[in-house]
Amino acid sequence: MNYSKVLESRLNQDNLAKLRELENPYLDELIATAILKFQPRSVFISTGSPEDLHYSRVQALINGEEKQLTIPGHTIHYDGSEDQGRDPANTKFCVSDPGSLGSGIAATERTAGLKEIDLIMDRIMNGREMIVSFYSLGPLGTEFAIPCVQITDSFYVAHSEDILYRQGYELFRSQKGRPDFFKFVHSSGALENGVSKDIDLRRIYVDLESNAVYSTNTQYAGNTVAAKKLAHRLAIKKASQEGWLSEHLFLSGVPSYEGDKVTYISGAFPSWCGKTSTSMLFDVVGDDLAHLRKIDGRVYAANVEKGMFGVIKDVNPEDDPYIHDLLVNPNEIIFSNVLNANARIFWQGMGNVDVPLRGTNHVGEWWQGKRDKKGNKIPLSHDNARFCVALSGIKNFDHTEVVPCEGIIYGGRSAQRPVPVSQSYSWAMGVFYGASIESEPTAATVGGGGTKIIINPMANNEFLSISVGDYLQSHLKFGQDLKTPPLVFYVNYFLRNDAGKFTNTKMDKKVWVRWIERRINGHLGAYATPIGYIPKYEDLAELFKRELNTTFTRDDYDQQFRIRVRQLLEKLDGVEDYYRRETSAIPAAIFAMIDIQRKLLVDVQKKHGSPIPPETFKDYSIPQELVNLSC
Repeated sequence: MNYSKVLESRLNQDNLAKLRELENPYLDELIATAILKFQPRSVFISTGSPEDLHYSRVQALINGEEKQLTIPGHTIHYDGSEDQGRDPANTKFCVSDPGSLGSGIAATERTAGLKEIDLIMDRIMNGREMIVSFYSLGPLGTEFAIPCVQITDSFYVAHSEDILYRQGYELFRSQKGRPDFFKFVHSSGALENGVSKDIDLRRIYVDLESNAVYSTNTQYAGNTVAAKKLAHRLAIKKASQEGWLSEHLFLSGVPSYEGDKVTYISGAFPSWCGKTSTSMLFDVVGDDLAHLRKIDGRVYAANVEKGMFGVIKDVNPEDDPYIHDLLVNPNEIIFSNVLNANARIFWQGMGNVDVPLRGTNHVGEWWQGKRDKKGNKIPLSHDNARFCVALSGIKNFDHTEVVPCEGIIYGGRSAQRPVPVSQSYSWAMGVFYGASIESEPTAATVGGGGTKIIINPMANNEFLSISVGDYLQSHLKFGQDLKTPPLVFYVNYFLRNDAGKFTNTKMDKKVWVRWIERRINGHLGAYATPIGYIPKYEDLAELFKRELNTTFTRDDYDQQFRIRVRQLLEKLDGVEDYYRRETSAIPAAIFAMIDIQRKLLVDVQKKHGSPIPPETFKDYSIPQELVNLSC
């Protein structure tokens, strides 16, 4: 196949010159093949120049994929009513041996999967313009940069990625002929009333062998903005092969009280467990994805993105002041699936605002009290309504692109198990913290007993492209030769008392993160327990006064930091059951950690009962078997 002739016959001189500048035959083959398969009427090559970025923004408006709002720079986009979130049922890995990924990872046989997606996407761009854009995962000019190319027929997708990612055209030009780049191919498919029509043919297939993602018959950004979670899947495998980590982590800088340094901390939380709000407490570097690499025996991290695609529900001046301020002022922002009333937008939980009686949202015309086919009231905006914006507009944005990672936080949601904050004794124990993240799925389980929990390793379970056993082994191996490994912590913002009420406010997390910063820098002591170090009362009382100007009583401390042995043993049982059922080989260190912690908890229960007040551990010896656990 003469790919050069295909390109010459379908690209105008300007766009052909942009592509020829890159001198990459692998790229030429990809684009020419896409042209022959999808049959677009024209092809636009974006270099990321101001002119090209402007063209994509304008075309998204002309095509009706976005509409202008009153505030300058603000636009709104709607996905179909059945296309409002990620589609895990139709998101699959194409691999030669689907069983090799272990249980719980959706996969299909590679040849069959690629044949299916090829048939579905045959001539799918007929009559449309194909957009080819270039991006970099990670900062340009660093070893974190991974080149990516996006092919799509949606200017909304291209516009979103232009906001979220660093432009990568110059990266491709500086690495002429490089074959190993990530490839993303998307089409919205047939449209009806401006949204994807053939939802039954929605597919998101990830070809791990060629580092390519195919997404079709969907517009929702989580399925289409491939440089985000779809690229994350590719990066997890790449990282495991090359000895670094691709993680579902925020990055945040915490300035010291002394003014002598900023301590950079990362954190992984499942959905609805406080990740975004934690990332915004101090100086945010990134809110969602990070790559971690070892440099001279230390861990350094970089934000994969330069923007955020955030859930807008409950963003208000009180709970998320930095984000709220950004969203109500002029800036380049794409809102999706919120209420539009006279070119002004409204969303659930936005604060003390008068909501209009009528408007337009993701179901079309909306009025207060409107119900769906099942008789349920339709809220003014979808629960998963989003905003897409560059992080640089946030007042507390930290522009540092590569930062030393001195702490890692894992967080989950539990009414009665882990204390609000604890610290692991070692890297291996920290890996177990991440491997045992639990979250309670619904309000019905909050406060309930038993072992019904959802285990989400490193809050990354949905995106794993390697078996969970290999994934955990990669984490253990990553820490083996570190001179100064990050300290690892576990947080739980969702403890409830015996009456079922939360024991903490939303802002108490600021104290837990500040305690973490002080521990990293050696300013505070702690009590050793079977589950790791926990704070001392006097330290927390001072931090609550300094950070929140509130009083933290000894009763608060005793209630929140008591060691609930019975519930923690139930958690260990649930974690063990989860990993015993996994078909891939789980590292022995995970089961060793379960056995050691179980024995330690049983021993203290025999001596002190359960629950155990935190100050009982004043003279408790650090468990050396946890400190010395081998990776």
